[in-house]
Amino acid sequence: MLEKFTTLTPELYRYLVVHCTAPHPVLRELEAETEKLGPICLMQVSPEEGALLTLLVRAIGARRAVEVGTFTGYSALCIALGLPPDGKLLCCDISEEWTAIARAYWQKAGVADRIELRLGPALETLRRLPLSVPFDLAFIDADKVNYRSYYEEILCRLRPGGLILFDNVFWMGQVLDGGAVDDETRAIRELNDFLSRDARVEAVMLPVADGVTIARKR
Repeated sequence: MLEKFTTLTPELYRYLVVHCTAPHPVLRELEAETEKLGPICLMQVSPEEGALLTLLVRAIGARRAVEVGTFTGYSALCIALGLPPDGKLLCCDISEEWTAIARAYWQKAGVADRIELRLGPALETLRRLPLSVPFDLAFIDADKVNYRSYYEEILCRLRPGGLILFDNVFWMGQVLDGGAVDDETRAIRELNDFLSRDARVEAVMLPVADGVTIARKR
């Protein structure tokens, strides 16, 4: 197979970021606020991944979305900004501390009325949702061991043609490390293998940030 890709250098990455549509000013403020948390700020999605989320929400005309794993709310804000004024995003997380930051910035950006945050184990939240009111788009960026379970609960609640996005599918390159046998690496590796064969969806893995897979329900 010909290697038809360009390796990103730091300089090329910066070029990439500045040639995306400029992010909403509140996203820049939230990014700066999250950086104050220290190394854990790496849990926040990258600017170009956020731009992709907003674009996809708008491209498919999404009105209902769900996110598993919210952290300080950057990705949720990106999704909400792409929704119409009457659109709704359900966010699932377990941290009151981190999502308190999210709530403040959602309010500042004027989209708090589009977002419902439910604190508690995401699987329990998802399983309580009706099957009769489908989502248009989902973003999964939480504990890796449960990615497959989140996928199954969301897929049956997703409309045909709807999208599910998975973050961290490269898992910092550990998916290729045969010596990495921890539960999270194994879960991501198994999910990646499964999605490429799952006849219920068509999937593409993209080299965005730490790897993003987009699955479209047939």
